Amino acid sequence: MEIKLDPSRDDLPLMANTSHMLVKHYVLDLEVDFESRIIEGTIVLFFEDGSRFRKQTSSTKETCQLASNKAYKFRTPELCHIPVTNARTTFNVGYSDFVICDKGEEDTSDKDGNHDNQEQASGISSSKYCCDTENHGREDFLLVLDCCDLSVLKVEEVDVAAVPGIEKFIRPSKLTTVSEELRNEIVHELVTLPAVHWRKQLDYFVRCSQAPSCGELFFDTDTWSLQIRKTGAQTATDFPHAIRISYKTKPEGQSVTWTSDQSGRPCVYTMGSPINNRALFPCQEPPVAMSTWQATVRAAASFVVLMSGENSAKPTQLHEGCSSWHYYVTMPMPASTFTIAVGCWTEVVPKKWSSNDLMIERPFPLSETDCRYVGVCSHMEYPCRFQNAAATTQKVIPHRVFAPGCLKGVCQEILLRLLPPCLSAAHSVLGSHPFSRLDILIVPANFSSLGMASPHIIFLSQSTLTGRSHLCGPRLCHEIAHTWFGLAIGARDWTEEWLSEGFATHLEDVFWAEAQQLAPHDAEEQRELRACLRWHRLRDELRNSPEEMQVLRPSKEKTGHVSDSGASVVKHGLNPEKNFMQVHYLKGYFLLRFLARRLGDKTYFSFLRKFVHKFHGQLILSQDFLQMLLENIPEEKRPDLSVENIFQDWLESSGIPKLLPDQLVLLLEHLLEEKTLSRPTLQTLQRTYCLHEQDAEALGLTLQKLMSEQTACKWMSKTPSAKSWHGDVPGCPRGLITRPASRSPGGHPALSEGTITERNPMRFAIAGVSSSSNTSTGVRTDMWNNSFRRTSTVLQAMGVYLYGELMVSEDARQQQLARRCFELVKEQMDRSSVEVVAEMLF
Repeated sequence: MEIKLDPSRDDLPLMANTSHMLVKHYVLDLEVDFESRIIEGTIVLFFEDGSRFRKQTSSTKETCQLASNKAYKFRTPELCHIPVTNARTTFNVGYSDFVICDKGEEDTSDKDGNHDNQEQASGISSSKYCCDTENHGREDFLLVLDCCDLSVLKVEEVDVAAVPGIEKFIRPSKLTTVSEELRNEIVHELVTLPAVHWRKQLDYFVRCSQAPSCGELFFDTDTWSLQIRKTGAQTATDFPHAIRISYKTKPEGQSVTWTSDQSGRPCVYTMGSPINNRALFPCQEPPVAMSTWQATVRAAASFVVLMSGENSAKPTQLHEGCSSWHYYVTMPMPASTFTIAVGCWTEVVPKKWSSNDLMIERPFPLSETDCRYVGVCSHMEYPCRFQNAAATTQKVIPHRVFAPGCLKGVCQEILLRLLPPCLSAAHSVLGSHPFSRLDILIVPANFSSLGMASPHIIFLSQSTLTGRSHLCGPRLCHEIAHTWFGLAIGARDWTEEWLSEGFATHLEDVFWAEAQQLAPHDAEEQRELRACLRWHRLRDELRNSPEEMQVLRPSKEKTGHVSDSGASVVKHGLNPEKNFMQVHYLKGYFLLRFLARRLGDKTYFSFLRKFVHKFHGQLILSQDFLQMLLENIPEEKRPDLSVENIFQDWLESSGIPKLLPDQLVLLLEHLLEEKTLSRPTLQTLQRTYCLHEQDAEALGLTLQKLMSEQTACKWMSKTPSAKSWHGDVPGCPRGLITRPASRSPGGHPALSEGTITERNPMRFAIAGVSSSSNTSTGVRTDMWNNSFRRTSTVLQAMGVYLYGELMVSEDARQQQLARRCFELVKEQMDRSSVEVVAEMLF
């Protein structure tokens, strides 16, 4: 089966037929081999079928027949290994369903590195090469999983009925005969155990995963999927609900990166995009497939295994030179959020600090409104922290920091000090932390983002440490915000990234101001400065990107729709430029900023806590947030404000939304920088912004604000120890922007030492305000004079944006620096990054 994608759109297919069977739990048993750069082992999947987990829109028989092997033609040679021509399926990917046709073609096994396995299949009577001679033309149900860059060795049904003690999960009357129905009933009882029995549930999941096989299953693979069937199982209800897959990854697999850390030691970690985890293990990638998992990972004793897990795992020595690590989660989440990192990491522990150095945590008492919510949740059952009264008062959750040994000192100095106040600030704004603990890992230099949040673990780029606390603090706050928006509350449709990134960008300012203990006036002025810089960044990106890539809700009314089987596509999901765009961050940020100002901060954040409590543990679409928000806005505050209007102006249109009071300030600030404005310029402004239609009072107040003082300059020059910064900031003459002293009024370290000069190639990233996880920010000027190799390492760690800024500067020295750095690090970069940067430079 081969999927043909429209090359002009590069949509990412999600192949799993989640409407028919849904994974509820994964058990992984893996071994990491650094010599061969392979992860090998087994994964056991526990399912519920569609008749149990969704409302019936038609009879079960009709529904399950949709997943039959109507379009998938398995190879059916005689029981000997002779090359044959096979029937293969071509998918023409649409937006509401797949149009399928058969096309005979030559066998291209292993052309894509996915579907050969002849050496493993040889001699196995139930392999995918074996024909089904007993079905007499009847069509079997087909289970489809997302899978890419994996060598699948064997698929088998697990005999869960053979597990000692399993009889307690079923009625005695059903124990007389072991059948498929009995085994599936056992799995159903296991996956639906009450949350209070979660330890018992995890224990039996492990026991079942180790149960003997009761028969191998037919399987086939192609570029994007693994298809499995059992002879005679014609519906999802009849199909085995516990299957074990033996497989191994490939060194070139796109879900994992094999590299060396900053100390030169080998390591491997998951990338998270663009194809998520389907090249790490066969899974159901669509967000609707929310599941729990547990994993045992074996590696050489010198390595540390970190993973998305609720427990702070400790190694168990299996034999000399080999250790085992075990993690689990009990909160159902999409498989795409699973993360693993294996390397010679060093745990960073606090050194002795003086009282003057500590960022002292102040109490953030919960409001009465928050306390009323304890114990009432709307999600599927799991051991939820929002139902735990003690968790609601836990401002700082247990946390650990890991890094390569060479970065231990800087992590002690910066990161460990920032974690408590940032966690505490997040708690003060949104209430209970959804997760019980947190690990932070400083990832290798070839990590192409500034950060990535996953359940219980955050990856941070080494570049955040280079920028000292003024960069590390906001970035840490951004990733912590994803705990609520992106993880605890996820987007039901991946194209609505703004529901994760827009919220995290908006909240990072709020968290960071709280963590610094800034006075309200200072916090507001800091946010205004960052808004100005973000506006310039958004404007520049919109000028230089395709219009179709600027839309936050590209599927419009079809957002959230899937085919009858549950398969779908992520629009532009494979476009290499998409991973480096900030529009979802910045446009989403300005939408939320606009809404918060319309309500007022107090009302908005009170609403946000209600929203978090109602929707945590669930998936949402844009309308879920907007409808609940508008219900909380008094009529007098929402003239011309509706879900439809917001969709039209913000989410379903390219470019910058119509001019809003917030943006009017930014526009006029920019105009005041100009000495003169020509008549054509004024005419263009009139056509674009319809200035004659703007509220006269708003214009007057804006001008009064601008003419009284240049706000950013005033705030940034409060202290005599401030250093001078240069950059294109609206309303401030070049070179006059300064920053706070090393301590804020509340006693916290604020922005770090260092100067960015006008000739500095990193000058565009002022004060760490860039919001995209792929954006370069806050690099000290001493890097200019360091070796090109060190600079290039940081360039790679910060992503591709810095290359773009160096090239558009039209400064020959900066362009030379960009090209030389690229030549040094391109071998460590992922393929999509190399392509994008090369296009910029040459």
